[in-house]
Amino acid sequence: MKYMVKAMIDITPEANHILNIIKAKHNLKDKSEAIVRITLDYGLEFLEPELQPNFIKKIKKLEKEGKFLEFDSIEKLKASIENA
Repeated sequence: MKYMVKAMIDITPEANHILNIIKAKHNLKDKSEAIVRITLDYGLEFLEPELQPNFIKKIKKLEKEGKFLEFDSIEKLKASIENA
């Protein structure tokens, strides 16, 4: 079962207007869904590359292929993944 966190927030009228537009554009049932949509869409830009889903998929693919990676730093790991 998926639990939701309840939050009471204060937003400007402009932010409220944008939420209403997002809600209508994506046929969402309420502003909570609009906030979730914006957060998930925009939030990926802030994740460190090693936490992004495509980075994890690449690592799992290499693991399945039996390609093991050795690295001394996260920079070397990133370079190995990008060159794979």
